[in-house]
Amino acid sequence: MVLICYDGSPDARSAIDRAGELMPASDAIVLVIWETVMETMIRDGSLGMGFGMVGSYGDAETDAAIKKAAFDTAEEGTQRARRAGLAAQPRIAKREVDIAEAILAVAVDIDAEAIVLGTRGLGAVKSLLMGSVTQAVLHNADRPVLVIPSTVLAERRRRSVEQSLLTAGAA
Repeated sequence: MVLICYDGSPDARSAIDRAGELMPASDAIVLVIWETVMETMIRDGSLGMGFGMVGSYGDAETDAAIKKAAFDTAEEGTQRARRAGLAAQPRIAKREVDIAEAILAVAVDIDAEAIVLGTRGLGAVKSLLMGSVTQAVLHNADRPVLVIPSTVLAERRRRSVEQSLLTAGAA
C-alpha cells in the first residue's frame, strides 16, 4: 500500500501521475488533511484579534463543509490516481498538531510501504526548494518517502544540467 499525500496543488497532481508511472497497479490511499476553522484561526493567530467573531467561525456546519471539501479533494486525487493506473481509495484525516504528523500517523495506520508527496503544496509558507511539510515527513518518516519534484523545478534543473554539459563540452 502506497500513501499519496494530496492537496490539489500542481505538485500534488504531478506526484500522483509520476507514482502511477513508477508503481503501476499499486494499491494506494490518496490522503487529504483537514482542520476546523477554529483550529486554523488558533494556529494562524487570528483568533486573538478581538473582532468578536469567534462564535460564527467555530460552528459545526462550517466545519462539516470543510470536511466535505477535503473529502471531495481526496476523491479528485483518487480519480486522478486511478487514471494513472493505481488502485486508489480516498482518505481524509483531521490535523491534530501538524500536517506531517497527521501524514505519518496515517502511514502507520495503513502500514504504508511508502509515502509519496510533491515538493511543494498549497501552504502559504513555502521554502525555495521543498515545502516544510515535505521536509518534516522526510526527516521523521520510519519508511521510504518518494518526493516528486515540481514539474517547473524539474524542468529548470534539466535545462541547467544541459547548459552545464554544453558549456563543459565547449571547453
